[in-house]
Amino acid sequence: MIKRRDFLIGTGGAIAATSALGMPYIARAADKIKAAWIYVGPTGDMGYSFQHDLGRQAVAAKYADRVETIKVESVPEGADTERVLTQLANQGAKIIFATSFGYMEPTVKVAKIFPSVYFEHATGYKRAPNLATYAVRFYEGRTVQGTLAGRLTKSGIVGYVGSVPIPEVVGGINAFTQAFRKIRPDGTVKVIYVNEWFNPGKEADAAKALIDQGADIMCQHTDSPAPVQTAEARGVWSFGQSSDMARFGPTHLVTSNVDNWAPYYVQRVGMVLDGTWKSTDTWGGLGAGMLTMPPFNKNVPADIASEGMKVKEAVANGSRHPFDGPVKNQAGEIKVAAGANMPDPEILGINWYVEGVAGDLRK
Repeated sequence: MIKRRDFLIGTGGAIAATSALGMPYIARAADKIKAAWIYVGPTGDMGYSFQHDLGRQAVAAKYADRVETIKVESVPEGADTERVLTQLANQGAKIIFATSFGYMEPTVKVAKIFPSVYFEHATGYKRAPNLATYAVRFYEGRTVQGTLAGRLTKSGIVGYVGSVPIPEVVGGINAFTQAFRKIRPDGTVKVIYVNEWFNPGKEADAAKALIDQGADIMCQHTDSPAPVQTAEARGVWSFGQSSDMARFGPTHLVTSNVDNWAPYYVQRVGMVLDGTWKSTDTWGGLGAGMLTMPPFNKNVPADIASEGMKVKEAVANGSRHPFDGPVKNQAGEIKVAAGANMPDPEILGINWYVEGVAGDLRK
């Protein structure tokens, strides 16, 4: 476990500076650059922020003699974001990774104030000469999960615990539902939003409510393993989010969407070191290795696991698109025609549900 030296940033939380050897870092070498990360949740969430921090640790290990890494956990989206980003820039950070969608506007604002600092925003879409964007095509894994769920369900009802209804989350729900209903045309995906990224109590309560409504499959786009743990306790199949959550569902977790940030972080910090950093937009999925999926649970029947693997390979090599037409919205209107698929700009801005999702996105 990496030890850390914490100190207070206003009221925004603790910053931890670490060395690659895990000892408290004392600034010595003038040629070391500072690379910083801010997280919306604690790195102990065992999900999204945990996975980003594994990427930070990979940078610390790769560039032990040249880079000091800094992390700030549990930074709320909004005014706190701006304050923390500003303080990190004032403390000499050369590159700062802002890792939550709600950090976008504050990051844009602070990047204008510090043009010599490189900023990178995860899951956003606004860029500048010193501001890049990057994300994982989370929805690709949902196509695999939806296929597996379609074969495993008995009730035809999936429970889906959502964080906040932004396109990234809605797109995942839709991709899951599209794949699910290819197998179970009568199937329904019920969604409950907790309106937070990380709140284990709310996530568990939502999962319980969905199971009580007949769901025998549990999916999530939240950051804690609480839905997986709830499903395990109730004997319901589940899918993990952001990291490998197998330890929390040893008998009923089918697989997880795992965000593989480390190669990207190592590459981008390396570009700062060699002077080749440029503002770019990176959006990688299964084919690029930015999204991975651990082996399926041994309790999944072999024929179902085999089908899931074939879908995974097809999505990775591009022979299957998660939004191959026809795609209909809840009203039955054609949004993507047969023979076409949804282009990236539409996926990035999707604000409607496909046929088969229960609930009103406007409420």
